[in-house]
Amino acid sequence: MTTIHDESMHSSCSHHQGNDKPAHASCGHEHCNHGNPLHQVKNIIAVASGKGGVGKSTFAVNLAIALARAGAKVGLIDADLYGPSIPTMFGLLDAKPEVVEKNLVPLEKYGVKLMSIGFLIEMDTAVIWRGPMVSNAIRQFISEVDWQELDYLIFDLPPGTGDIQITIAQTIPLTGAIIVTTPQDVAIADVSKAVSMFRKVKVPILGLVENMSYYELPDGTKDYIFGHHGGEIFARTQGLAFLGSIPIDRAVREGGDNGTPYMLSHPDSATSKAINQAAMEVARRISIAEAENAGKQS
Repeated sequence: MTTIHDESMHSSCSHHQGNDKPAHASCGHEHCNHGNPLHQVKNIIAVASGKGGVGKSTFAVNLAIALARAGAKVGLIDADLYGPSIPTMFGLLDAKPEVVEKNLVPLEKYGVKLMSIGFLIEMDTAVIWRGPMVSNAIRQFISEVDWQELDYLIFDLPPGTGDIQITIAQTIPLTGAIIVTTPQDVAIADVSKAVSMFRKVKVPILGLVENMSYYELPDGTKDYIFGHHGGEIFARTQGLAFLGSIPIDRAVREGGDNGTPYMLSHPDSATSKAINQAAMEVARRISIAEAENAGKQS
């Protein structure tokens, strides 16, 4: 298997004809998996943010852990090609995926199947690619990885509204997107762009999470370091489901650095409970949407 395709290989591919049509419909290359390459995946969730530094990847990792602990089969794709963090957060810096019958076999840890560009290149190597190369790499994670049966496949998107987000939204049928923000005004100003993008490409927004909402002091009072309820207010004004406020905890950062996700090291903490509540609300909303769609089709 060729890990990264040259841009010219895809110059004549029509990989996608719209969000409601299968990818690669008119492509003649052998590497393309005609139809839906993720047909064994029940739900595909994008975790997104308007800007960096809001804890999006940390939330995506712990969301995956929470769903797996609830008994679901979960996969996680590190779609931030320029700044992959999944290898560090799962303690897999030196791990490499196997190739079986020309497909990559995702790594697995803590009950979550994983794929990241960080598993395929050296972590200190800069990814210097233009848009087509980036899009093609993401398509490989979709069509050339043996994901098998999953209840949830989570995409940890890079910040912003660029090529990677558009490629994913237009290539596969996303179940929905989760928006992560912090309370302060500068984050809210950027997250509105992410909401607008998903609405334009007709991807349902499952809800918004306000991360780093407050710091709980030793006396039990709360210090709202980044502002007070900015994410919750924004969700309400935008007509979005509010999935909860997640407090700051130093151990969250420590867990991300040492490869032990916070949900596992501190399962009974207020932060873990908030993440778990958000995860269960996401699962609930997906189940309701599935039931409503089944009712319309019957």
